[in-house]
Amino acid sequence: METGYKGTNKMIIGIVFGVLTFWLFAQALLNVVPSVQKDLGVSLGTVNIAISLTSLFSGLFIVAFGGLADIVGRKKMANIGFVLSIIGSLCLVFANGAVLLIIGRILTGFSGAAIMPSTIALMKAYFEGADRQRALSFWSIGSWGGTGIASFLGGAIASSLGWRWIFIISIIVAILGMLLLKATPESKQESKGGFKFDYTGLVIFIITMCALNVFINFGPTLGWTSLTSIGLIIITIIGLIVFIKVESSKKIVLIDFAVFKNKAYTGATISNFLLNATAGAIVVANTYVQVGRGMSSFQAGLLSLGYLVAVLVMIRVGEKILQKVGAKLPMIWGTIITTIGVALMGLTFLPGVGYIISEFIGFTLFGLGLGFYATPSTDTSVSNAPADKVGQAAGVYKMASSLGGAFGVAISAATYGAIAASGNLASAGAIGMAVNVIFGIIAILSVIFLVPGDAGKTATAPKKSKANSHRPITE
Repeated sequence: METGYKGTNKMIIGIVFGVLTFWLFAQALLNVVPSVQKDLGVSLGTVNIAISLTSLFSGLFIVAFGGLADIVGRKKMANIGFVLSIIGSLCLVFANGAVLLIIGRILTGFSGAAIMPSTIALMKAYFEGADRQRALSFWSIGSWGGTGIASFLGGAIASSLGWRWIFIISIIVAILGMLLLKATPESKQESKGGFKFDYTGLVIFIITMCALNVFINFGPTLGWTSLTSIGLIIITIIGLIVFIKVESSKKIVLIDFAVFKNKAYTGATISNFLLNATAGAIVVANTYVQVGRGMSSFQAGLLSLGYLVAVLVMIRVGEKILQKVGAKLPMIWGTIITTIGVALMGLTFLPGVGYIISEFIGFTLFGLGLGFYATPSTDTSVSNAPADKVGQAAGVYKMASSLGGAFGVAISAATYGAIAASGNLASAGAIGMAVNVIFGIIAILSVIFLVPGDAGKTATAPKKSKANSHRPITE
């Protein structure tokens, strides 16, 4: 601990508000696209670009902002995220065309990049053992459950008050979050002289990740084998090689690759990427039931209601199991249950009511598995991160979430679209879902082979592994 300060429920609520204000802004817009398009007089393409910008900028800068949080202060970086969220929300409240819509979405991407890793780092700094696992459970409720909560609230608010009120409420939530965190002391790594930052690494990283994100998000439109897509892949590969070479030769780095020598952290991060990739299952399922089964968007939403309830309820259950048996078993159970749920969602050969039941159960198991997995995985990544690099490590972990989701959605949508073009929608749904089953199976294997059996069992101070014995792993 850095000041003797112990985290409080007030601090936890403030952090959860921070996570929720990001998702309320980032996710809710998906539910009100027609209203925004009509009200602002912009094209559907413009709205879709605005939607993608938040994920893009969040993914590009989350590692850099996590590293900055370690240096300049985790609370300070969280507050910067709150302020960016407020300004971004105001842009949408007063938007009357494309300009403020675009600016607001970009600012929200920066906001998420600042809030996500810094709040995880604050929880590591001021909570220990079972208390930290409890705090991370609530963080996971805000993060993993935030997408569903934001979608539901966004739709309800837009229907009753108008879509701009979503962002007025987002501002209120952000202000409350800042006030609740006001009493929390600052947390950062010990000063080692003047401010130093890896600007060279940041530029290389941004170029590389930008190429990768454009390829993932626009690959279906550009064509996966087009010259543009091939060029983007070449830029990504060369960028990664140069980035690794440059970072390996410097003392001040954007990403300390030593964190990946810890198998538990690596297993949590890889499985996190892959389970987030199964978000493609939601896209395939919602598209298929509406186009292939003739359901309305409201009916499709009801099918996924079990997912929202299950993920919110099971996150605390996953925390309790973590405290009793460690992280590995609930992570394995979570990935297995999620994969089974996805498989049930792909039984498109079933007729009528049979398929509806299979889809509902599948969605519920999907959320139940993610709930089992969320806290054990987050706690494993945090507890195995070096104390002076926890913001950076959290940034990498959350970047894996963003990239995994974008990758899974792009691959799943492209697979579904390619097969659906032939007119066989049932096969398109089944094969699109099979892609996500593969993601789930690889996630299971990554946990089995990389996460140690004793991960998370010690309630106070996880044991140091040889891989990072030269670094402290608790505050």
